Amino acid sequence: MTTARQVRRAAEGQTIPLLLRRNAQRFPDHPALTSGPGPDATTWTWSRLRNEVAALTRGLFLAGLRQHERLLIAMSARPEHWVVDLAAIHLGALPCTTYETLSTEQIRYIAHHSGATVVVLEGREQLRRWQPVLDEMPHLRAVVVLDHTLVRPENRRFVSYAGLRGDSVAEAGGADFEAQVDAVTADRPLTLVYTSGTTGDPKGVVLSHRNVIYESVMQDQLVSVPDHPRSLAYLPLAHVAERVLGIYMPICNAGHVTICADQTQLLPALRSVRPNGFFGVPRVWEKLAAGLGAKLDQLPAEAAAAVDRARESALHLFRLRSEGREIPDELAEQNELLDREVLRPIRGAIGLDECHRAFSGAAPIPASVLEFLAGLGLTVYEVWGLSETTGAATVSTPEAFELGAVGGPGPGMEVTTAPDGELLVRGPVVFPGYMDGEGRIVPATDEGGWFPTGDIGRVDARGLVSITDRKKEIIITSGGKNVAPTKIESALRSHPLIAQAVAIGDARPYITALLVLDEDAAPAWARAKGIAAQDLDELSLHPDVLEELDGAVARANGDLARAEQVKAHRVLAGPWTAETGELTPKLSLKRRVVEERYADLIASLY
Repeated sequence: MTTARQVRRAAEGQTIPLLLRRNAQRFPDHPALTSGPGPDATTWTWSRLRNEVAALTRGLFLAGLRQHERLLIAMSARPEHWVVDLAAIHLGALPCTTYETLSTEQIRYIAHHSGATVVVLEGREQLRRWQPVLDEMPHLRAVVVLDHTLVRPENRRFVSYAGLRGDSVAEAGGADFEAQVDAVTADRPLTLVYTSGTTGDPKGVVLSHRNVIYESVMQDQLVSVPDHPRSLAYLPLAHVAERVLGIYMPICNAGHVTICADQTQLLPALRSVRPNGFFGVPRVWEKLAAGLGAKLDQLPAEAAAAVDRARESALHLFRLRSEGREIPDELAEQNELLDREVLRPIRGAIGLDECHRAFSGAAPIPASVLEFLAGLGLTVYEVWGLSETTGAATVSTPEAFELGAVGGPGPGMEVTTAPDGELLVRGPVVFPGYMDGEGRIVPATDEGGWFPTGDIGRVDARGLVSITDRKKEIIITSGGKNVAPTKIESALRSHPLIAQAVAIGDARPYITALLVLDEDAAPAWARAKGIAAQDLDELSLHPDVLEELDGAVARANGDLARAEQVKAHRVLAGPWTAETGELTPKLSLKRRVVEERYADLIASLY
């Protein structure tokens, strides 16, 4: 059992620059960062990565970046993104990646609030969106651009990335650079992460070296992976999960990160990398499960029977573990044999046959998806946390998990409930505070160190935490019933045709729902049924689709209390994305946007 003392001992006194130096000295030729999963990708060793960081640290200093200042990054996932981020850290500055989907108005808010002195842009598209804002930034000293053609003599603040880096990269080890490494302390601010702003203006969350290193060590010790683990970075680096999993954790465990800049290529990237650990938001797991399900449906009868026997064994073992019961040796041996011979090759079809640590977070995941994947020998453990808790504050582990729960508090962490049911958390991964408009860090914990998460939930006798809903999203019907929308939405999303579901009913007499078709599953389902229509708009009106989803709603209602049951619904074509505005970049619902955009349709349901 991993203890807080063990995690503290491993994390104490460490900083990201110290760990990067350790990796370059101990594992100079080990792969650290690969630009993509394809054959044309470039791989940097730990030695090469640190040399690149040293060169850009010098360049950013010459461009005017100083300790405690903020640097904003508007760049896709590429090696230079890692280098810029780590170089700023070595200077004691605070790097912050912005979401690629931000509008100019959203950029304007973050640019002003952060008081950034340096902005790093990738190319023309980023410059187009940022140009109206750059001249309004009072503290801006330099705009670094990767596309050197954007640098013009009349733009004195514009400098090229290549110009800052220099023509050649010398080995790190100079006295000035090593002094900068040694000057960084564990409690120094490390990064700035802006929340999605689903209920108001984004907040600037400041995380320290201590926060991210404790989080990384905690995850590694709770669910172990092989030495120098392989991982895939595919989520936005503006998201706390990818900052920890894609930047900081691989530095802590000297892992090898492969970048997948295009999420539409996630499946081939998984097959290429075969990561030892993988984190997905529920939508990612739902799509992987749907794809595997479609493949299994096509198996010939004899093969299907063998797979069904193996799945039954794996699911039985999963349920026993979920209930905290002993696993008979005979069952464990039988399951190991069936897994090796039958199930592991199936997991290989999605590149997760060597995945030792599979996590889901950011939103509830349907239990049916977890059970489907567990039946294939892929146990996906739920975690829970926020940007303010450096990602996961609770973690499900092989020894402590349960369907519908998000695990127990990590070592050294505590979770309790306020009188109104709100979950409070404290411990080493809780952030120092929010950055205000003057660059000051304002603590957000009470005198006892407790942070109010905004989530409603409970802690059971085993110490496992269950999330009911977001405090600000609880529906109160006109009859006074308190209803948790995410429970309803998770039940509806368990049907593969439904990509998104939104429960409506605040200050209304009953619950209704908007259902958005899955852009991949709906056409595939239609083809299998011999339906000629393939366009999502057509399918959203097709009587066979509507009948299928009527049944899905009825089945979901069977598992819901009377006040939670959906009395009416409408099917929408979609898709909903961060670009269309209904979802945040981490694929959470923007409820206010949905209710405003579809106000007339919602009114028709009443």
